[in-house]
Amino acid sequence: MLRVGDLQRSIDFYTRVMGMQLLRTTDRPEQQYSLAFVGYGRNPDHAEIELTYNYGVDRYDLGTAYGHLAIEVPDAYAACEKIKANGGQVTREAGPVKGGSTVIAFVTDPDGYKIELIERRPS
Repeated sequence: MLRVGDLQRSIDFYTRVMGMQLLRTTDRPEQQYSLAFVGYGRNPDHAEIELTYNYGVDRYDLGTAYGHLAIEVPDAYAACEKIKANGGQVTREAGPVKGGSTVIAFVTDPDGYKIELIERRPS
């Protein structure tokens, strides 16, 4: 679950920029929060990200415990180009990880959360 400052902005990022699907939403006005679930498919075959918007909170301190999400992609270079073309922010271009051969890249979402793209080419 990620707490977000603008639910629609985050839905737009994860669907338009990252290519995920909006799977479902829930609005809880009595409890003053709204949820959106995004992913490349539904559970249990795919992981889902829960985006939580708490009414009246437009930003969060990300803290020191959070590192990043990691998403496997077939081609990190192509993923970065598509993300940039859709207005996303690539903060580390695709390339081999230091001391290894795995190709990775990093993207930042509108709330500052880091997303690692890990290239896993079919064998």
